[in-house]
Amino acid sequence: MADEQPEKTKSSFFKESTQAKSQGVIKDSKLNILIRNFYINRDFRNSSHNSYGAKKAQSYQEEWGQGFIGSYQSGFTQGTIGFGVDAIGMYGFRLDSGKGRAGGQLFPRNSNKKPEKDFSRAGIAAKARLSNTIVKYGEQMVATPVFDTNDGRLLPETATGLLIESNEIDKLQLTFGRFTALSARNQSGQDTQVNSMLGYKQHNGKGLKSINLAGANYQFTNNLLASAYFSDVKDFWKKQYLGADYVLPLTNDQELNFNFDYYHVKAQGDMKRVYKIDSNTWSLTGAYTIDAHTFLLGYQSSSGKGGMPYGIEGKDAVYLGNSSQVSDYNNEGEKSWQASYTIKLDKFGLPGLSIINRYVRGDNIANSWTKLKSGKGKEWEYNLDARYVVQSGPAKDLSFRVRHATYRSSALDDRNEVRLIVQYPLNIL
Repeated sequence: MADEQPEKTKSSFFKESTQAKSQGVIKDSKLNILIRNFYINRDFRNSSHNSYGAKKAQSYQEEWGQGFIGSYQSGFTQGTIGFGVDAIGMYGFRLDSGKGRAGGQLFPRNSNKKPEKDFSRAGIAAKARLSNTIVKYGEQMVATPVFDTNDGRLLPETATGLLIESNEIDKLQLTFGRFTALSARNQSGQDTQVNSMLGYKQHNGKGLKSINLAGANYQFTNNLLASAYFSDVKDFWKKQYLGADYVLPLTNDQELNFNFDYYHVKAQGDMKRVYKIDSNTWSLTGAYTIDAHTFLLGYQSSSGKGGMPYGIEGKDAVYLGNSSQVSDYNNEGEKSWQASYTIKLDKFGLPGLSIINRYVRGDNIANSWTKLKSGKGKEWEYNLDARYVVQSGPAKDLSFRVRHATYRSSALDDRNEVRLIVQYPLNIL
């Protein structure tokens, strides 16, 4: 006879209420200011593959700016339902650039295509918490596979709308959202345009109308996490995402990590009348870590029509293994592979320093806008990413990062790119 199963109690399924531990609006508040200095340099090497035509192509971009990002998160009022407020304010100003060198997406440009001297943005969000469920409405940053605001320039993207995150059930996180506006990294206003990397032009001048999303993350074991998300972007497309991450410990200083990501995209509304997008894109990476060294191999494939477009739902909404500094390798029909090596130099007497070397190569690109025959497009990229974080003393957490990319393509702009980022977080509360 099988062993009798223990009775399942409420505590087996539901987490202890986080709201019950609330210390109040002020006591649990956090106030931070991130000081960021950002320089970007792009040399397109007089490439003739620019989709706008070689005569109109810009061969060089260079921008340098200073930014300040302030973030306040209040605690929650005590009681069964807690209430609070979050706020964000940011300001960036130009240190160097010009009409002939603009375009690195650090600053907005005026009607004469010159980069603005400065720009700013601020927003507020109201929030409520019941047990382990938080409801938040207003301007905020979001991170899901189908809607993800990017923080890869001087100032971050922000979105306006409703987000619900629930952790009532042990090991399960549920997410629901509806957003009606998105502010680009170099915008004071809202309504970001769709990513042009796939050749999709600014869709009749339209930005985000609305996006509805729902998703779940489930921690099956300490080593296995699975995710499923769905989104509906009005007049653009519907997306489904599946993901899994598995970690296999081998010894105290060795482990294997496998990551799988999959997107299905289908155009709808106005977009469907222009581009017949109906695609499946997936990636699989496997990494072996031994002590300070990580070796990774990855493969990615896109089938169907239109590749895996994104951007209208945030510049980070592309959870694919081969997504790199310049390209995401998400073109129609594209097959790509990656090899990378990461080293953390703590054990070599340089705590806080890490270096990533990455090589990605893709082929079989079949987009009609490349003006190449189906399956003839190719691209490759080499990335060097070095980052150092001060570990102690008055400058603790001050970080320096250098990102270099060499990119070549038979269909798009060749590029050499350098990004220099220095930032320092101030934790005031």
